[in-house]
Amino acid sequence: MQMSDRIGSRLKLQDLHVLTTVVQAGSMGKAALILNTTQPNVSRAIGDLEQTLGVRLLNRHQRGVEPTECGRALLDCAAIVFDDLRQGVKHIEFLVEPTAGEVRIGSTAFLAASFVSALIDRLSRRYPRIAFHLVTGYIEPLHRQLSERKVDLLIVRSIGPNTDKRLDFEFLFEDRYVVAAGAGNPWARRRKIEISDLAAERWVLPPPESVIGSVIMEAFRASGLDYPRATVVTDSPHMRVSLLETGRFITVFPASALRFLATGSALKALPVELPMARRPNGIVTLKDRALSPVSQLFIDSARELAKPLAKRK
Repeated sequence: MQMSDRIGSRLKLQDLHVLTTVVQAGSMGKAALILNTTQPNVSRAIGDLEQTLGVRLLNRHQRGVEPTECGRALLDCAAIVFDDLRQGVKHIEFLVEPTAGEVRIGSTAFLAASFVSALIDRLSRRYPRIAFHLVTGYIEPLHRQLSERKVDLLIVRSIGPNTDKRLDFEFLFEDRYVVAAGAGNPWARRRKIEISDLAAERWVLPPPESVIGSVIMEAFRASGLDYPRATVVTDSPHMRVSLLETGRFITVFPASALRFLATGSALKALPVELPMARRPNGIVTLKDRALSPVSQLFIDSARELAKPLAKRK
């Protein structure tokens, strides 16, 4: 009997789940506790898999277990199998109840606090039974979460030419950067400002190595100035908005953030020329991965919300 025939007749999903748990736990004893079973049952499941495939899947040592090369290959396959099953169940749930379901989104802090929050608000009003699971972080860890199928899609900026052939990037809108202040800040009443005028102001900024930090660095260097001394350094968009609303601080924001983050006219873009660094924002998905109907609904709504931004120059 060929291996493919053995897989169809003897490979069990429960055994794949046991293998995944063992590797994640690092030992069969710990996996047995997690699975609420006995260690002999766990060993038997692993043995059945190895006998079915005719290869060793785990290396046993005093500190526990680790997957062999064949074991890692099977784990990658198991992740895809369980993810496809999960998506299939979501599809069935959607067919039964088209206004319910869940979607898992990954995004950076700024886009999560602005564009994605506005998108979730809009979609949740139309479909109040949809559950949204939002994960925020830096782009590279988010890409890993997507590759590991821990999220369904990403709303992030493009980091340049796509070197990971497993990922698809769909453009939504292009962002520029502006210097922003609270409406009560004296600078908000000026009609023309040079970047050098703001060197000694109270800046609330992200770290210099961030994307916005690099935009600020370029602007100040072009005027022969050093990076401004930040009174507050934070990645939190909402903290920066709160500080700007006091009328005492200034910062640099993506222009789209003023559209979605600011309440009323609480924040103003100052008339300061910054380098024309533009960042395309969009949707990242895994190629050849079936998306649930709710995830597709989220993507369609993102395209709709981004249309006015995409038309802006």
